Amino acid sequence: MADLKIHNETIKDVGLVIFDKDGTLMNLYKYWSGMLTFRVDIAQRKLGFEDVHRKGIMYAMGADTDKERLRSDGQVGLKKREIVMQAMTDALENIGLKDTHDVCIEIFREADEMSIDHLPELIEPIAGMNSLVSGLSRRKCMIAVATTDKSERARLALKHLGINDMIDVVVGADMVEHSKPAPDMVNMVLEKTGIRKENAVVVGDAVTDMEMGVNAGVRASIGVCSGLTSRDDLLRKTKYVIEDVSEIRTL
Repeated sequence: MADLKIHNETIKDVGLVIFDKDGTLMNLYKYWSGMLTFRVDIAQRKLGFEDVHRKGIMYAMGADTDKERLRSDGQVGLKKREIVMQAMTDALENIGLKDTHDVCIEIFREADEMSIDHLPELIEPIAGMNSLVSGLSRRKCMIAVATTDKSERARLALKHLGINDMIDVVVGADMVEHSKPAPDMVNMVLEKTGIRKENAVVVGDAVTDMEMGVNAGVRASIGVCSGLTSRDDLLRKTKYVIEDVSEIRTL
């Protein structure tokens, strides 16, 4: 068990911390803008659309390249892979390319394979992430990751971050029937770890992370201001809001 100090508040007897991955443990925009670029590159090569359409397809999937941020009302980083894929299919149809669903499945698969050789360019740890995870591990507090990414992809990222061996459970959206904000991911983590929900905390950068924690009935949810969600929106869901995970202290 560990006690977590958030500013002047202390959350006592925490036996499990469930982290979101993107924006919480690693840089959100760098990873997903890179992945979407791979997808658009492959789609353009296969389908031959003009450069002028690239920005719109990226935007449809959830990346605002003009502002260099992910859209808080977008798809990628927030919703399941299938929803992001459908957003790409719809965007392609809007520029006159119909019946691309099967092509998009192949595009996403190829982008996954391509990214393996580019992980150092895509994955950047959030400041203080390593020391927090190490501190929790030393205090025998269990650590899990619940992400809308595929579980296999999440494990690759965690391995590259150097923390995979300290993570007890990884649950991706591909492992549950209902993704965030449903409680399914948290419930699966609780079942696998044997930790009571009263001793579990969720840490994430999206309203859906906070709602997942509330819906699962965990002890507390901690909101992270990654730029995806405004501080005010996070404060509407939890009183624990931080700039990044370096502000969480383990006692």
